[in-house]
Amino acid sequence: MVAHAFIFSVISLCPEVHYLTEEKVYEILSICEGKKDYSPLIRVIGRIFSSADALVQSFRKDKEQHPNTKETTAMEQESEASASMEGATGSTENRLGPVEVSVDIEAVRRVYDRLLSNEKIESAFLNALVYLTPNVELDLTYLDVYNTNPDYLNIFIIVMENSSLHSPEYLEMAMPLFCKCMSKLPLPALAKLTRLWSQYSVEHIRRMMETFQQLITYTVISNEYDSDSLVNDDECVVAAAKCLKLVFYANVLGGDLDTGHNEEEEPASESSELTLQELLGEERSNKKGPRVDPLEKELGVRTLDCRRPLIPFEEFVNEPLNDVLEMDKDFTFFKVDSESKFSFQSCPFVLNACTKSLGLYYDNRISMYSERRITALYSLVQGQQLNPYLRLKVRRDHIIDDALVRLEMISMENPADLRKQLFVEFEGEQGVDEGGVSKEFFQLVLEEMFNPDIGMFTYDESTKLFWYNPSSLENEAQFTLIGIVLGLAIYNNCILDVHFPMVVYRKLMGKKGTYLDLADSHPVLYQSLKELLDYEGDVEEDMMITFQISQTDLFGEPITYDLKENGDKIPVNADNRKEFVSLYGDYILNKSVERQFKAFRRGFQMVTNESPLKCLFRPEEVELLICGSRNLDFQALEETTEYDGGYSKDCRIIKDFWETVHSFGEEDKRLFLQFTTGTDRAPVGGLGKLKMIIAKNGPDTDRLPTSHTCFNALLLPEYDSKEKLKERLLKAITYAKGFGML
Repeated sequence: MVAHAFIFSVISLCPEVHYLTEEKVYEILSICEGKKDYSPLIRVIGRIFSSADALVQSFRKDKEQHPNTKETTAMEQESEASASMEGATGSTENRLGPVEVSVDIEAVRRVYDRLLSNEKIESAFLNALVYLTPNVELDLTYLDVYNTNPDYLNIFIIVMENSSLHSPEYLEMAMPLFCKCMSKLPLPALAKLTRLWSQYSVEHIRRMMETFQQLITYTVISNEYDSDSLVNDDECVVAAAKCLKLVFYANVLGGDLDTGHNEEEEPASESSELTLQELLGEERSNKKGPRVDPLEKELGVRTLDCRRPLIPFEEFVNEPLNDVLEMDKDFTFFKVDSESKFSFQSCPFVLNACTKSLGLYYDNRISMYSERRITALYSLVQGQQLNPYLRLKVRRDHIIDDALVRLEMISMENPADLRKQLFVEFEGEQGVDEGGVSKEFFQLVLEEMFNPDIGMFTYDESTKLFWYNPSSLENEAQFTLIGIVLGLAIYNNCILDVHFPMVVYRKLMGKKGTYLDLADSHPVLYQSLKELLDYEGDVEEDMMITFQISQTDLFGEPITYDLKENGDKIPVNADNRKEFVSLYGDYILNKSVERQFKAFRRGFQMVTNESPLKCLFRPEEVELLICGSRNLDFQALEETTEYDGGYSKDCRIIKDFWETVHSFGEEDKRLFLQFTTGTDRAPVGGLGKLKMIIAKNGPDTDRLPTSHTCFNALLLPEYDSKEKLKERLLKAITYAKGFGML
């Protein structure tokens, strides 16, 4: 009787519990386990976890806190407010240092681990969260609760430690409401939460990432979207994407960061048309350059700064969302109506490269139409006829000279003309440029510019990659031309056969090359420097290296360079070898090719400076945009190919055709692709995005197949045997170099 009386007396105290500690939870749990009645604990959890005030005070690090107080002390308030101000500036608080919060996170994790194994108690957490979220949302929407009490953030820290948030019950009932609450936190609070999560283990960050991803996927597949009912209007998906952004940046902050080594930005070239636009009361879109994400600015870190995140960037892409996203509408929200409408391009990490490239395509096309309109208005105002397109007329045997003169003139007089739609004409040749002629123009320019005999680039046989020749005799205009060509290729949706190491794309996006980038650009040198760093013997005595390095110039003559002043007199030892390696990498990748690369980047930015390229794409995705994918899935190409002129997928010759193509080796497949489309690479998204057409071109004949590369169309006679088809097709693709295509 005494024991029972004691138990009931403790349980009767439960209504007096105003907040929870780890010890208090275990005390009540122990009593409930002894009684085999968990209802008192369930009532306590329901009351505390459904009350914002109670939850804020729970699981505090300060164990001596007075049990009846619902507010922090004045000293705590002042300390937290100070931390909040530091977070707002993004400079005082060390984003990589410890983030001070008043909640004992480890205690919260232990409590969850202990209680979530009980189904009845687990449902109490779920029900409490459903009751909690509307009040929290109201507090954040109408009351300045975080600035008044920064400990309000404890609510979100505690809830996110619940390892059951990804379960169907939570995804359906609680998480949509909770994500809406979290997305309403002020920017300093979001930044502080991100910094805190960046210090979590990979397992914890992955669990949070998967929770928000599953909520997006669950919501998307549970609803139907169309042009009238957009996924952009789904509050649950939008809120989950905003919350996923915090995890994404936590993943970046917690990864291998390089916040230094930034390339100096050159001022963008101004167009003479700006004066006209001002006259017409208009402003060029994105005149100040691509937008910066507020959270990114608050944290003082960019995606580009992360060499290796804790979780691969690809895992943040949500394919079901990409499938239902109306990119034309989303682009409009991103470009025009970003204040009132949400655009998923503000969360580019959730989009795949194919979806983002579509957004870039819309941006490019709108810019082209804008340039045409401005040109027409200019003609009316000035009374002179201007060309609404970027027209290049070149001679095939003087293609570099002609292109260089024309593009250099445009870039000096009016760089905005580079953003007009490109039309190329080869002198003395018929053919309307609807894409195919431009493709060949790009390819011929690159073939000549990258010719090792010209000496602009060096070629590494082991890596199959090109690098800038430090001792090149070519002037800067030649390198600017290549930059313009790469920019025009992106702008005009053309794939180029260029082979640069990844560091080139990182530099184009604004990062300098470092020692680590030598791994793919100069692998032999990288390995030597790595061995120097790892060497355990006497570096100075055994290596006998100084801070002076030597190279060979264009004519094979040795040249020396001091990495530091009087470098030939400074030996490399165990203490300064890291500095030596850093300076060596900086010289090879930056200083030695500074003149060439600056001209190259200047040309690239003339075309892309006003596009959202930099804020949407990572360096590896920029390479994919320019070069296309090396992965050729001809099965996907077959499934998406269309037929015309009497052919269908069930025709004998079409079946013979695909059997023949599938039997080709890798080289012949690339030749076929080059012959049909003008490039031997797959576009972003794979060959399934190519939309090739096979059209009937008469009955059996000895004529070879032909192609319209601008339409990705193959004109195929109806050969009377599979053997003849293969022989004619192989001959066509083998001897199609030059303008043998239509």
